[in-house]
Amino acid sequence: MATLIAPTNHSPLEDAEAIRKAVKAGWGTDEKALITILGHRNASQRQQIRETYYELFQEDLIKRLESELSGDFERAMYRWMAEPSERYAILANVAIRHADKNYDVIVEIACALSPEELFIVRRAYHNRYHHSLEEDVSANTCGPLRQLLVGLVSSYRYDGNEINGKLAQCEADILHEAIKDKNSSKDEEVIRILTTRSKIQLVATFNRYKDDHGIAITKKLSDEGSDDFHKAMDIAIRCIQDHKKYYEKVLRNAMKGAGTNEDALTRVIVTRAEKDLNEIKEIYYKRNSVHLEHSVAKETSGDYKKFLLTLLGKED
Repeated sequence: MATLIAPTNHSPLEDAEAIRKAVKAGWGTDEKALITILGHRNASQRQQIRETYYELFQEDLIKRLESELSGDFERAMYRWMAEPSERYAILANVAIRHADKNYDVIVEIACALSPEELFIVRRAYHNRYHHSLEEDVSANTCGPLRQLLVGLVSSYRYDGNEINGKLAQCEADILHEAIKDKNSSKDEEVIRILTTRSKIQLVATFNRYKDDHGIAITKKLSDEGSDDFHKAMDIAIRCIQDHKKYYEKVLRNAMKGAGTNEDALTRVIVTRAEKDLNEIKEIYYKRNSVHLEHSVAKETSGDYKKFLLTLLGKED
């Protein structure tokens, strides 16, 4: 379930005019008004507001918000206001082109989204950056990691319910041999399995791995230590197996220890608020014995904190 509950009777015209008043030059920005309006509108409603705002004022709303806001709040609002497929395209591009390349985000997008959603993101990426996601991933990686990531982002998996038990057993053994002592001769087989099989077939394979070898495949990967290829493999498996548990772990790690990973925190809350953030919140509470909202409130401040709490369904 989503944490965002948008009103059914909103008026794009009234919202656009109220936002204009909140950002009007000379008056200072009314961040509270922006959060109150935009933090309670779904993707379709936000798009209507953007279109109405442009028609009324001949100005791109997102660009105006960029100029009025700053820091983590601005980045969170920018991602929230982007159309969902465009948002994922932006996240992917930033992850690829950042000096410290964040391959986690690429794997997450490729494996947590449905085949159809991923296809739409690839099209949005192409339209925005004038080259393909696969092309940029390939240009910024090498070796087995490149093969795995390109395979994941270009995959269009079967999305049905059929499972082949014999195939699950066979491929569980292949994965076991590949992970054991990091047998690189099996890398191509691992890539083939992870990039072509349906998610439900892969879950059956991972379950068979645990049944046959007495350990979860992700635990085995952790025990063996990780280079970039095996880290990407681990994230792919976690996302395919249970993306909500994966996102809980991302949130937990973002707020663990000294400092906060605001990029990860923003990414999960913004991308899941209209999907399954309520379930992720429940998993977080069961795992940490503290509500996600309390952790976020403790680790953030100001308008950024207020905005995230709004998307979490809890007003500050």
